[in-house]
Order: sequence, then structure tokens, then C-alpha cells
Amino acid sequence: MRQLVIDSASEACSVALIVDGRVVDRRHEVIGRGHAERLVPLIAELEDGGRADIIVVGCGPGSFAGVRIGVAAARGLALGWQVPVHGFSTLALVAAGAADAIAAADGGLVVMEGGHGQWFVQPFAADLSPRAAVRSLLPDDAVLIEDALVVGNRAEPFVARRGSGRALSSLPDAAAFVRLPDAALFDDPSPIYGRAPDAKPMGAA
Repeated sequence: MRQLVIDSASEACSVALIVDGRVVDRRHEVIGRGHAERLVPLIAELEDGGRADIIVVGCGPGSFAGVRIGVAAARGLALGWQVPVHGFSTLALVAAGAADAIAAADGGLVVMEGGHGQWFVQPFAADLSPRAAVRSLLPDDAVLIEDALVVGNRAEPFVARRGSGRALSSLPDAAAFVRLPDAALFDDPSPIYGRAPDAKPMGAA
């Protein structure tokens, strides 16, 4: 079975081709912006143009634009190739990238940039199952969480602000999908925003 893994919910643009649980090709670029222009070419650079039997995509939370771009690309390719598409949480992928450290610490906290001065936070158990739902918190509220191991692109600021713990700075990496538990996948992928929209629809005139 060939799986195409896509995640563009952070400053990283990351894709991987996995065959029978083994990463056979991977592209991972930290680009900040420009995911819409870079994602599909990265997929095309993979072996056989990234063609797979199943597509799996990180649905966030993360960058609003990046999340939408990744989900749209996955859905479009699935439609064109006539293959199934599934989703997973980008924070779970970050946890999977630190699976050994989280297991050794008997759990850990993923902390990622959330925008508007907030951080996305979610604790994971040693087996990478989520211990609580994702939350978007201001830093002073986030650092009240007591996990000793902190992973993600805001791990170092988190530990520095709290004054204790171990930080592992990391971004979502599609290759880490091989460590993701099967239970982390879900059908009908759609964006996970993690917080309320920035703007509300106008009421009827």
C-alpha cells in the first residue's frame, strides 16, 4: 500500500511517500509562506509523482491558509486519482516526530504557534494518544500546564517563560506519519482551526 502524506499547516511544507509503512521518498522545506505555490511541485518531485493508493493530510490546527491549502490539495488529488483521503491532526504529527522522547518522558505537551499571540497546546500520552483536546491559549495561561517535555515550534519560548522543563523544537514532518497511531486518522478531512474565526459573517440587512 502506498500512502501520500501531506502537511502544510506550519511554516514547513512537508510531503512523504510511504510504502508498506516505510518512507521511500520525502520532501521537507521550511518556507514560511508560499505553500500554495510550493506544495504541488513538491509532491510532483516525489517518486512516481507522489501517486499513491491513499492520501492522508494534516488538517491543523496551524496557519489558516496553510491548513486550507493542504486539505484542498489532498482532496483534489484524491478526486483526480480516484483514491481515498483521510485526515489527521497536525499536532499529533508533531508528537509522532518526537515519539521516542514522549515515550521516555511518559507523555509530553505539543505547543505550536497559534496566531494573534496565542499558542496551540495539546498533551499526549506515552502511546501518542491525546490526553485532552487541543486548546488555543495565551502564553501566560499555556505555561500553567505542567508537562516536563514540551515539543513544537514554540517549545523553547514555552520552557523559557515557565522556567522549567525540556524543550524539543520541531515542525510537522510528513515522514513522522509512520509513528502515528491508526486511531489518529479520520475520514472526510476538513480544516481544524483550533480557535474561533478572526471575523464573523455580517448579519442580514
